[in-house]
Amino acid sequence: MIGLVEIERARARIARLLCATPLVESVWLSRAAHAEVRLKLESTQVSCSFKARGALNAIARLREEAPHVSHVVTASAGNHGRAIAWAASLWSLQSTVFTPRSAPAAKLDAIREHGANLRDECDDYEDAEARGREYAREHAATFISPYNHEDVIAGGGTVGLEILEAWPEVDTVLVPIGGGGLISGIAVAVKAAAHHRVEVVGVEAEASQAFTAARHVGRIVPVEVSPSIADGLGGNVEHDTMTWPYIRDLVDRIVTVSEDDLRATIRQLVARDHLVAEGAGAAAPAAAASGRSGIQARRAAVILSGANIDLQKLTAVIAE
Repeated sequence: MIGLVEIERARARIARLLCATPLVESVWLSRAAHAEVRLKLESTQVSCSFKARGALNAIARLREEAPHVSHVVTASAGNHGRAIAWAASLWSLQSTVFTPRSAPAAKLDAIREHGANLRDECDDYEDAEARGREYAREHAATFISPYNHEDVIAGGGTVGLEILEAWPEVDTVLVPIGGGGLISGIAVAVKAAAHHRVEVVGVEAEASQAFTAARHVGRIVPVEVSPSIADGLGGNVEHDTMTWPYIRDLVDRIVTVSEDDLRATIRQLVARDHLVAEGAGAAAPAAAASGRSGIQARRAAVILSGANIDLQKLTAVIAE
């Protein structure tokens, strides 16, 4: 398992190309949650999501330790694929990205623009991951998981360091959970740097509750996955994912949000804070706004993790 040292090294590795994202007060969200809420705007990061951190750290370290590697492969709901394509282009590496065919055009178009070989013919994320791993083996390429990779986790952990430095008084961090890479890194960072005084709360979509189920039975188990506007949070995770021990041991609670919660929060973020959030990006704010997070009277940093939503979908949600 990684520690604070690896996260600090990741920050040093990516600092030249990525800057700290804003941590801003949200008045309406504070009132709704009966708490002091500040939004961590990972939606303003390169590639419009936090995924740039882990992707850049993984590829930068790969170039340090295996400079002969010329081809990287990944599977993604879209954001990690976009980030890998961008990071690979910085070192002129070949990149291949497998995605579900239903992935948002905003993500797929950006992957193509960065010059990646986009394979968007998969049934869902699980199919994309299986095909991506097989393709990497067949082509002697390096597979970089969007969550089950220590350098990706360490890159995500840099978000936690920035929160503590910008707001030393914070006592709760709300983080969306898909594969668990972001919350694993953040939990390591804040628990170590803040000596375990900061509570870490994970947020899953009701449509895909892999880690809620795992915490009930003590291990990763298959779950039924339903369609969700939070496409970045959908799908089962690998049974041996390295994110499970972090979530099991360092995450204090996991809560879920409904599709109605997600859609309402996307609308409110546009109307009240003039911020665009994709479905997965709105998960942690939705937990705060709906009262499901249990952060009343606390100082909470809430991750707005991404903004890659198709214009047509955003317009439809706003019009509801």
